[in-house]
Amino acid sequence: MIETYRGVVYPSQIDHMNHMNVQWYTSKFDEATWHLLSAVGITNEYMRTNCRGMAALEQITKYKSEVIAGDLLVVKSRILEVKDKTIRFIHIMYNPETGREVATTELLGVHIDQEKRKSCAFPESIKAECEFLIAEGQ
Repeated sequence: MIETYRGVVYPSQIDHMNHMNVQWYTSKFDEATWHLLSAVGITNEYMRTNCRGMAALEQITKYKSEVIAGDLLVVKSRILEVKDKTIRFIHIMYNPETGREVATTELLGVHIDQEKRKSCAFPESIKAECEFLIAEGQ
């Protein structure tokens, strides 16, 4: 798996139940997504130059263990599947001090043409990089 996020839980991210609110899991997983996409060639430069982008189609998040202010977090990610226009991947969030898995999220994203606002095929180079990472088992 590729490490795609490293951070900490701040007091401002804690809700009235004294643990990190769900919006922050989503935020941290979103940051991890952009690192994973960049690793296969879907960089900010690529999107600007080619008028391309990504959109989420589906997300399934599982919360496994509470995290509180001061906890350290690491997200590791793996590509599960790539098709002509879509990519499915998983993020696993850990507390590196305890080794505990605290949450997972699996996402399905689609490659889009930002001018036409429609899905479009990935370039072969990006698809090949995804397939390479899948074959390597990341």
